[in-house]
Amino acid sequence: MSTEPGTRRALARHRRGRAFVLSFLAIVGVLAAVGLAGAAAGVAQGPRVTDVSVDPAAAVAASGSRLIVTTSQSLAEVDASHITVTPATPFQVDTAGRSIGIRFTLPLWDDTAYTVRIDDVASLGGGPTSTITETFQTPAAEVFLLQRGRADGDLIYRTDLAGQNAVPVFTHAHIEDFRATSAHLVVSVRTDDDQAGLIVTDLDGENAQELPLPGDGFVSTLQSADRGELVGYTFSDAALTADSGRESRLYTASLKDPDADPVEVAVEGADPRVAEWRFVPDTDSILLLSFDGSLLLTASDGVGATALGAAMKIDGIARGSAEAVVDRLEETSVIDLTDASEQPLVAPDIDLGRASSVTPLPDGSTVRTAAVLEDGLPTGRTSVASVAADGTTRILTEIADTDAVLQVCVSPSARYVAVLVAPDAVSNPYDLYQQPLPQRPETRILEIADGTPVVALNGSAISWCQVPSG
Repeated sequence: MSTEPGTRRALARHRRGRAFVLSFLAIVGVLAAVGLAGAAAGVAQGPRVTDVSVDPAAAVAASGSRLIVTTSQSLAEVDASHITVTPATPFQVDTAGRSIGIRFTLPLWDDTAYTVRIDDVASLGGGPTSTITETFQTPAAEVFLLQRGRADGDLIYRTDLAGQNAVPVFTHAHIEDFRATSAHLVVSVRTDDDQAGLIVTDLDGENAQELPLPGDGFVSTLQSADRGELVGYTFSDAALTADSGRESRLYTASLKDPDADPVEVAVEGADPRVAEWRFVPDTDSILLLSFDGSLLLTASDGVGATALGAAMKIDGIARGSAEAVVDRLEETSVIDLTDASEQPLVAPDIDLGRASSVTPLPDGSTVRTAAVLEDGLPTGRTSVASVAADGTTRILTEIADTDAVLQVCVSPSARYVAVLVAPDAVSNPYDLYQQPLPQRPETRILEIADGTPVVALNGSAISWCQVPSG
């Protein structure tokens, strides 16, 4: 019996369709097998790195920077004991989903290669572990300095630590002081009509804008927080009498909102006049010393102050630390601002004489200056020494008796110390600014580890300083 043409065509289409379905299913099966094999291989290899995020420049400038490693799998909790950072630096770790976050609790050294090794990285679902190793290079340090008395006005310039690549940044007829934040320069000036002014610019000196002040008067003790783009200063009215006017009132201002009015830090019941103050690193708190000698720890709005007794001077608070060095009437003390516990400042293991300045470092050590004595009598020379937390002392340098030490500042990473000096002090007269400086200031930078000289720079107010000189 013969098959009709239509029937034959239908059978052919059926056979082709069946062949296509079988081929498609075979391909799907192969792809599924390949996918399963790939997944199995991925699991067999353990978590793999898919992305790394780190800002080396920010890590050098301030504490709290992070290295974030993202992997191919959701992760079990990573313990800090499985992480090695070389060169060694303190850190904290957290695990979230597929990412590991490593927070460096101190600023990192400049111009240094860092390696982070994470062992036993495991998937949340189990299986083989892996080892992750990441490296990054921090940039060479750059600093800002102030030069006064130039023919074209006072100058803020930027330079590296070789001193060979100075770049002019900002010029004004009268610069009292300045501070650098992570994104801005804040410059205290006197205007042509002898009024106080605060000017904020980008780090390259561009986009200058005036910050509102509490009134017509004088700005002093300009400071900046290590993070948050927050600055503070004390302000006194130009018209000040025994019965009226604001004297040495503390104000803060956010550079994130440069048009906003400054906020007074007023502690209820305390003398409103502030003799000294400091931002507490990594917090929104302020440590202040009032005119009546009361030491107070308060929020940046003055609310919720804690009284810490009487004091004569705030020597400093190390970056990345909550320990303040304070001069009491009886002795110099170290106060832990997290719990108000206190202990005497460790004595050096050699006789330095009475310290004229104490600059704390985050590891508990200090840099101290003191008059060099011979047979109990001053020689006119000044020693700059590093005193470890256990009292071990190294003399970093001696300043000649012809020179005067004006200020000591430490780099954010505590790798360097900058000593502001008035060379040939007798023939180096001071200017007539509200915050006077010698006509020829010199900033000498040393390695804290061994006192090795790094560079001597022409200028003052190096941007490492947390407070003004004097």
